[in-house]
Amino acid sequence: MPGNRNVLYLIIGALVVAVGVLGYNLYQSKKEPEGLQINVGPDGLKIKTK
Repeated sequence: MPGNRNVLYLIIGALVVAVGVLGYNLYQSKKEPEGLQINVGPDGLKIKTK
């Protein structure tokens, strides 16, 4: 039975790591980009620094 318990701990650890990686990737995709933003629209050209 100790072998089964080790496999269970390994699976739980892998799931925790996977959730952490997915959460970090989601955070990075939602974060505002840093640097220079250039918008061209009906009001003309707008340049903003962040």
